[in-house]
Amino acid sequence: MKRLFTLLIGLCLIPNLNADTKTPLQINAETFQCMLDMTKVRHFYIGNLDQTKLEATKAVAEAGQGEYPEGSIVQLVPSEVMVKQPKGTSPATKDWEFFELTVSPAGTDIHKRGYTDVINRFGGNCLGCHIKAKPEFDLICEQGHGCDPIPLPRSVIALLQKTDPRCGGRYTPTPEEMQILKQLQASLN
Repeated sequence: MKRLFTLLIGLCLIPNLNADTKTPLQINAETFQCMLDMTKVRHFYIGNLDQTKLEATKAVAEAGQGEYPEGSIVQLVPSEVMVKQPKGTSPATKDWEFFELTVSPAGTDIHKRGYTDVINRFGGNCLGCHIKAKPEFDLICEQGHGCDPIPLPRSVIALLQKTDPRCGGRYTPTPEEMQILKQLQASLN
C-alpha cells in the first residue's frame, strides 16, 4: 500500500503531458510591414494577426483599457512592436511578446524578440517599462498609465511613424524634419 501511495504521489508531481498547452503564434520578419498600413488609434498603430479579431483589438485600443485579444499588434514606432500571444504563453508579460526591429526600404529584420529580456535601442528593457502600466491597461503605455515617459516628444514619434522606411517614401520630410531625424540617428550610435 505504501508503494502504491508513493507511486501515486510521484505521478501527481509529473506535469500533465496531455494538458492543453498553447503554442506561440508563428511570427517572422514578414509579419511586420509598413506601420502606416495598420489602424491608427490616438498616437499608436494596432493590428491583429487574425483579421477576424481586428475589430476586437480596435475596440480595446479605442476604449483605452481592457485586455487585448490574442494576435493583437501594438506599435508606436517602426522599430518596436508588441504582439499578444495565446493566454498562458508568458504570464510574466501578460502574454505580450516584445520585438526590436531593424527596418529599411527592403523590409524588416527581427533584431531581438522575447518576453522579459528585450532591450530597446535606448537601452531600456521593454518589460521594465510596460510592467509599470496599471492593470487595467494590459501593459500598454500611454500618458497616465503609470509607465515611465518615452524619451521622445510626440512630434518626433509622429515623424518616425510617417517616415517608416518600409512605406515606400509615402512621406517626404521637410529639411527641418530631416535634421531632427539625423540628430536622433546620431544619438543612437
